Amino acid sequence: MIAFTLTEWVILLLVFLLGLLIGMSMTAGGKWKRRYRAETARREELETENTRLHRDAREMDSLRHSAARAPLRRDDERPL
Repeated sequence: MIAFTLTEWVILLLVFLLGLLIGMSMTAGGKWKRRYRAETARREELETENTRLHRDAREMDSLRHSAARAPLRRDDERPL
């Protein structure tokens, strides 16, 4: 097995560091931050809408149950 010399190790280390720097500079832009914030805002909107829809559904269920339990009043009855 051929061993690396010190010069070759230094070159490999520098190439690795150059790759890290190039990779970090490509991802350091603001587009991932914008996407993350847009995703977070959309998720919060959906959670708010979901909460509102659940509240409306519970209200409709309670109204339906109270209407089903209420006895018929004289003025609500239809003549035959």
